Amino acid sequence: MIDTTIVSDNFEKADKSSSRFRNIQLTIFLSGLSVFAQLYLFQPLLPTIAKDFKTSIGDSSLLVSSSTLGMALGLFFFAFKSDSFSRKYQMLFALLSSSLLTIASAWIESLPLLILMGIVKGFVIAGVSAVALAYLTEEVKVSFIGLAISMYLNGNTIGGMSGRIVATIPDGEIGWRHTVMIIGLISLILALIFWRYFPDSRFHQPQKTDFTLKLKQMKSFVSDAYVLRLYFIAFLVMGTFVSVYNYLIFRLESPPFSMNHFFIAFIFLMYTLGIVGTTIVGRFSERMEQRKILKTCLILMFFGVLLLLSGNLIVVILGLAFLTLSFFGVHTMASRMVALCAKEGKSTATSLYWLFYYFGSALLGSGSGYFLHATSWSWFILLLGGVVLLSYVLSFKKWMKLNKN
Repeated sequence: MIDTTIVSDNFEKADKSSSRFRNIQLTIFLSGLSVFAQLYLFQPLLPTIAKDFKTSIGDSSLLVSSSTLGMALGLFFFAFKSDSFSRKYQMLFALLSSSLLTIASAWIESLPLLILMGIVKGFVIAGVSAVALAYLTEEVKVSFIGLAISMYLNGNTIGGMSGRIVATIPDGEIGWRHTVMIIGLISLILALIFWRYFPDSRFHQPQKTDFTLKLKQMKSFVSDAYVLRLYFIAFLVMGTFVSVYNYLIFRLESPPFSMNHFFIAFIFLMYTLGIVGTTIVGRFSERMEQRKILKTCLILMFFGVLLLLSGNLIVVILGLAFLTLSFFGVHTMASRMVALCAKEGKSTATSLYWLFYYFGSALLGSGSGYFLHATSWSWFILLLGGVVLLSYVLSFKKWMKLNKN
């Protein structure tokens, strides 16, 4: 049996017609599905949990922010250690351990302990996100990297959508604890499928971590104006996106909408537009200037946020559609631009990207909740609109190196 963890010039990178590429597509999709189903499973449950624990909107949102904060901390750790581990077994450990933590969280009676467990779970889940993009750029032929990355991000999208829908629909019937248990068991099954079919690395060999080199790589990325602004764009748009989906449920349950939780669950079907967004951007990025695609998506995202000011349900749904479609377009484009920019230290570059991304989710995601509690929905939306505008300013050509396409 060939040891596929050893780098060899005899191996060719996976192309679209190979069974290896199809296995990579399937399993990288399932890994994204599992990660995001677990990471945001508490988001649609926030109103129920706030009532159950008798706490505020902002405090209940810490269940979402704790996981993303843990993810950010884990990504910082893996930025140093990822190259020391097998890509496959790092991801497998993350998928197995996170599913077991999700199952265990169904029995936790203390909100602070549940928040702490969320941090731990986010930390271990980071083992997937820290190396997924690096694995794809290492193992897949350049002409198919965009397709492979889109498949991973589609897994993220469907995972986020299905996790929220699965969590919301039975919540009113069986309670949030049984709902969390179901998602944990499904994630465990996905981890076992991943174990069976995910191909070992052929172009990465685990090596001891050179901390000096890692720090040098980090310094080079954060001192690069082009890459740093992509990191901040990820921070800002992710914070905006999570903020909307965190608190829109509270808005829809209240007048003038007064919607039942069963119907609110189907709002998360809007995530299917994320698949459309990543697919469209993945295809256009091969033949259009990447910065222009990024700016277009940011403009659409801004208008989507502003439409959420409306008291008309159809307008709100339209705004959420624009927001979701364009957010995933921005995310796909920015992550691709970072991955392709890094000629060396790809796992470090992508780990830093995810670090900013999840810090945005954690800090803006909860911070905006306290802002909403202190003000109103209108001021909350205007704040998020300003955040998206700032992201757009960061994408201006004068800020982005002209030699980056």
